[in-house]
Parts: sequence; C-alpha cells; structure tokens
Amino acid sequence: MDVSYSCNEQQAPEIVFFDLETTVPKKGGERFWVLEFGAIVVTPHKLTEIESYTTLIRPKDLSVVSVKSSRSDGITRKAVENAPSFEDVADRIFSILNGRVWAGHNIQRFDCVRIKEAFDDINRPAPVPVGIIDSLGVLTEKFGRRAGNMKMATLASYFGLGQQKHRSLDDVRMNLEVLKHCATVLFLESSLPNMLHSKSHGSPSVMTRSRSNGKSPCKEETSRKSPPATLGYQRTVPYARGSLGKVLLLFYTLT
Repeated sequence: MDVSYSCNEQQAPEIVFFDLETTVPKKGGERFWVLEFGAIVVTPHKLTEIESYTTLIRPKDLSVVSVKSSRSDGITRKAVENAPSFEDVADRIFSILNGRVWAGHNIQRFDCVRIKEAFDDINRPAPVPVGIIDSLGVLTEKFGRRAGNMKMATLASYFGLGQQKHRSLDDVRMNLEVLKHCATVLFLESSLPNMLHSKSHGSPSVMTRSRSNGKSPCKEETSRKSPPATLGYQRTVPYARGSLGKVLLLFYTLT
C-alpha cells in the first residue's frame, strides 16, 4: 500500500538532496567505492535548508584512488587515507537519509544503488526513502535539452550559476538552484504560453514512491558519467501537492 501524506507542513516528509563522489571502475569486475557523501535537508514547502552534512570516506582498498588524481573532484589518495571508513559514518548517513524524500541528479540509477551497496558491505540495513525525486528525469521530461544536454555542469552554466565543482555538498546545492531556475522558466512559459512557450522533450515520469515493504525503487547503472538515453521511471500515486515544495510542485502541475 502506498503511504499518503497530509499537506500539513509539519506532517510532510522533509526532502534530502544528496550526492556521492566515487571511484570509477577502469575494467570489468571492478566496483565503485564511495569517496565522499554530501547532503542537505530542506523543508518540504519553502525548501529552506535546515541541515547539512558532508564527509570524505576512506575505501577499504586505498589503491583504487590515484596518488595524483586526474579526477574532476580533485580527491586524491592522500585526501582520503585518514578519512573515516563508511562503517564509521554509516549511522550519520542512515539518520540523514532514512524516512525522507530523496532528491538529486541521476540518483535513482546511481547514487541510491551505491548507498545500498555500501550498507550491504557492512552488513547493515540500508536507509529507505519515502519517495525519490530524480532531477535528471524531472528536467528531461519538463525542460528538455534546451541547455544542450542534461549534465548538471551544462545546466548550471546555462543559468549562469558557475562551474560545477564535483564535490558532494557543492553539487547538491547547485542541484537545488538549477531546479529553482528551471521551475521559474517553466512557470513563466505556462503563464504566458503564446510568448514564452518552448516545447520540452523528454522521457516518461519522474517521481516514484517506495512501497511499504521497504524495497528500494533504485535501478542499477554501470556509470554515472553518461545518463541513460531512455529513463524507465514510472509514477505511482502522486504526493500530496503541498508536500514537495513550491518549486517541485511547479514541475508536477505542468504535467
């Protein structure tokens, strides 16, 4: 059975935007290792940031991290060698994610899968979202490819928000700002369709809901660098319209 929520601000679930920086497998059989976790918690109506958390994470095998990193995030072996292990920070990550709406860019096929893997590694139950908002799906469906492509760096540049730093906490805050800007454009286009309307291209549905049996709605993806051309998301019973924030509500009402 799907869970339903009141439009009351105090009863609606908070939204947590989160992002991971990971190693990238170089050959078959290698896996992803989480190197950094970053998250902000926002209120469901005003999208006001009420909590943030970020940490570097030391992988079990340090050799998977280059001594001199050519990574866009600049994370080197030296940067993580004295960082806590995932097991050390698992309680904090669980508390910030569990029972909230998860939001982020391409999280459904990448980040939430890596979270599940990391908790499996330490034989701990993974946190479970009450719903997922994947901005890759939202923007593909509603905003189209008018910015050029659906990479966060491209979208941020399109709106003049600066360069993507590829660090978890910076990226989640940029993700929220991109959503706000896109929502404003779409709202204006819907209000003044004859003057501003631009047909958006995209794929089906974006928001999904976790079932009460706790099964994760996440889907596997082998690389986050190239978002899938076709997004197989399906919308179930929508959230109460007051519960996801005014900005995200705009995307829903423009369906």
